[in-house]
Amino acid sequence: MSARLEGKIAVITGGAAGIGQAIATRFAKEGADIAIADIASTADTEDLVKAAGRQVLSVKCDASKPAEVQAFADQVHATFGRCDILVNNVGIYPLIPFDELKFEDWKRTFEINVDSQFLMSKAFVPGMKQRCWGRIISMTSTVYWLKIEAFTHYISSKAANIGFTRALASELGPHGITVNAIAPSLVRTATTETSPLSSMFDALPQMLQSIPRTQVPDDLTGTATFLASDDAAFMTGQTLAVDGGMVRH
Repeated sequence: MSARLEGKIAVITGGAAGIGQAIATRFAKEGADIAIADIASTADTEDLVKAAGRQVLSVKCDASKPAEVQAFADQVHATFGRCDILVNNVGIYPLIPFDELKFEDWKRTFEINVDSQFLMSKAFVPGMKQRCWGRIISMTSTVYWLKIEAFTHYISSKAANIGFTRALASELGPHGITVNAIAPSLVRTATTETSPLSSMFDALPQMLQSIPRTQVPDDLTGTATFLASDDAAFMTGQTLAVDGGMVRH
């Protein structure tokens, strides 16, 4: 490993499993200490970070709740003193046809997928501005560009992630902070394996991707590491489709 993140402190939401766990593990191998916010048990991720020789802080935190985010940020600052890299990874993706979609479903999707990115950024951007260095990486999705039914709420939230990334990049660029997003394809994780999305694993890559295999979390860690490092110091406001060639824009 090149240790491109040596000495950095990375905050990752939804780091208990799946994409968040993969990014936490890769960042640790690249030299970063890790702080995880999740409502699920993070024991497995903690073990992986420690095995890489790095420190880890895990806090049970609903990233859509202002008070919980503030308490989490206080613990991060007390433990590590700062946040250099923020990965807004947490998200939900319930399949609900629009005719059956309730306003409560819509609101909860936006709370988790959009409000969490706002709240985490509000908590950690001030410190990044003081130090004139920071990286914010947010997860969106290639569904923004695709025809997928029963996903009106989810696609709308992912569009908001892209808009937030572009707008925040404009404000934070003068302070040495970059803001970018990653748009994966359908990623095989423990959660998606047990969801209705699992039926798409075989057909989707063959139909739409140039690389005809199902995406796994490790497919995203190289891009995340690049965006978190000084190698991407002049890239901001961008959404990178890391999806096996599903979309081209």
